[in-house]
Amino acid sequence: MLDQYAVFGNPISHSRSPFIHDCFARQQDQQMQYRAIEVALDGFNQAVEDFLQAEGKGLNVTVPFKEQAWSLAEHRTARAELAGAVNTLWRDQQGRICGDNTDGVGLVNDLMHNNAVKLNGARVLILGAGGAVRGVLQPLLEAGCREVMIVNRTAEKAKVLAAHFQEMLSVDQQINAGGYADLENSQAYDVIINGTSASLSGSLPPINASVVSTNTLCYDMMYGAKPTTFCQWAVDHSAARAIDGLGMLVEQAAEAFLCWRGVRPETAPVIALLRQSLAHQ
Repeated sequence: MLDQYAVFGNPISHSRSPFIHDCFARQQDQQMQYRAIEVALDGFNQAVEDFLQAEGKGLNVTVPFKEQAWSLAEHRTARAELAGAVNTLWRDQQGRICGDNTDGVGLVNDLMHNNAVKLNGARVLILGAGGAVRGVLQPLLEAGCREVMIVNRTAEKAKVLAAHFQEMLSVDQQINAGGYADLENSQAYDVIINGTSASLSGSLPPINASVVSTNTLCYDMMYGAKPTTFCQWAVDHSAARAIDGLGMLVEQAAEAFLCWRGVRPETAPVIALLRQSLAHQ
């Protein structure tokens, strides 16, 4: 029987994870099967237990279960601990349920390796203060970002998040937070990351145009067949580049694959295939 893996979410029918992991498995000659499973909103813990008891080897976890996965994990990696959310689960040799968060390293790998973005010494603006943003802050700071500014509609939520990561700053780093109004007359940033889900509804965070210049790279964690609303805004305001989150999706999957199978798949051909399949929808 093939080793069993799955992604749990609700809803889940839109998930690209089975396509991505099937590509990885063929590429690395791994004998495994990966499915997308919709889990009842009140049935996550039981579903995980049932899956892992029935010879399931590992799980990805998506909305809205990442915080529950964090609570369920008996052992968490350091980055999962800080992120407060888990998107990758497996059992170790002692039978413990282990949890990791691969979202942040997925983002950083997409920026640095796939798009040659220099994060060391960069001034970075992050829009939003939800779970997606919390999951990427540690890897961004570890990549050497000199200044991180988090803005959110509720400024207090951004400030709480910034305070949570103060301890890991080096002497030449700073992390600040506030509301969108604090961006008025701001200097342009090197990198702007949209960590809100606004693009899913075709809307845009209330962002001031002063934050973008012809040297700014704009990155949306969301993706689609066409440029996201945020990416289009970046192009309209003459940003140096606008990148969507498709590469992040593939890179976080590759990191999960490494956790489970002990090998890191090649991501570039899978990103290209996924982009191609999106274009033909």
